[in-house]
Amino acid sequence: MPTIRGGARSAGAAGLKTELFKRPDWSPLPFEGCVGVDGKVLVDEPDFFLALLRFRPDGTIHEHPGPNDTIVMCIDGDGWTSVAGERVQLHAGELVRWPRDTPHRLWTEGTEMTTLMYERKLEPV
Repeated sequence: MPTIRGGARSAGAAGLKTELFKRPDWSPLPFEGCVGVDGKVLVDEPDFFLALLRFRPDGTIHEHPGPNDTIVMCIDGDGWTSVAGERVQLHAGELVRWPRDTPHRLWTEGTEMTTLMYERKLEPV
């Protein structure tokens, strides 16, 4: 069995290999209007983006439109989301879809929440 020691490893003639990836620390979201939210960007490729978001009680990401279709999965805890002015509670085990160019928001009200956010990066229409 191949082992990994600080780099990529390869196994067999098929060319199957693993690669190391950056394992970032939690850091506050650097956007104006984001309060009490830490994030970890796991993947930032030309065609998709994947990040963990951790909300403290009363944490918020301000309302804004996004350039990409986005799926947000609540992994732990619960909070709230709004899309185009419609508001709904989001619980662990649930997901919400945000269409591109549509105002959306994510926040907690006295609770904590951890989410996984996936964006499909699309070419502008």
